[in-house]
Amino acid sequence: MTVAERAAFPDDPHHVGHGAQAEAPGHGAGGPAGKRIVVGYGFWIFLLSDFVLFSCFFAAYAVLRNASAGGPTESRLFDLTTVAAETACLLISSFFGGLASLAAGARQMLWFQAMMGVTFLFGAGFVALEASEFARFIGLGAAPQRSAFLSAFFSLVGCHGIHVSCGLLWLLTMMAQVLAKGFRPDILRRILCFTLFWHALDIVWVGIFTVVYLTGVAP
Repeated sequence: MTVAERAAFPDDPHHVGHGAQAEAPGHGAGGPAGKRIVVGYGFWIFLLSDFVLFSCFFAAYAVLRNASAGGPTESRLFDLTTVAAETACLLISSFFGGLASLAAGARQMLWFQAMMGVTFLFGAGFVALEASEFARFIGLGAAPQRSAFLSAFFSLVGCHGIHVSCGLLWLLTMMAQVLAKGFRPDILRRILCFTLFWHALDIVWVGIFTVVYLTGVAP
């Protein structure tokens, strides 16, 4: 640092916060971050609040899992074959969702639409399998009102299923917007948020698969 620079910033002798070395990655020295960074950061805050919601459902299930009131229990109801198929569908859909995000970054319309279409198919397969599982439980007399255990189970797993269903509607909206308006910066930011949301649902499902299903059928 030169003598003139030291004189210009007497309270900052080491030049912290000034000059080229401290430039922000936004609109110039000390400027705000770009919209993509701000939107991504804000959406992560939303996702963290969603994780808090699911944490409450996980806690309720952990407390009530043995409160079957003489009704069907975990070991009687859970079928790991169906759950494994659900897990495969969701993880595969997330993989293709990542490919769709890369295609959007490369401005490849055909690949983006194709990858999003495959993502939708596997995501819809997950929802269909989960709905059939719920229907089987209800057919066995294991409706949500049967016991506290079943209320906690349907609340946790059903909340995740609703999130996936909303994500599928969001996915179709993104496909339509890109088709109609192209890869505009605002649409790319929405695709970023969708991708974060879809991968977050994978994280929650891994927790459900482990805490609910695997421990439920364990001896």
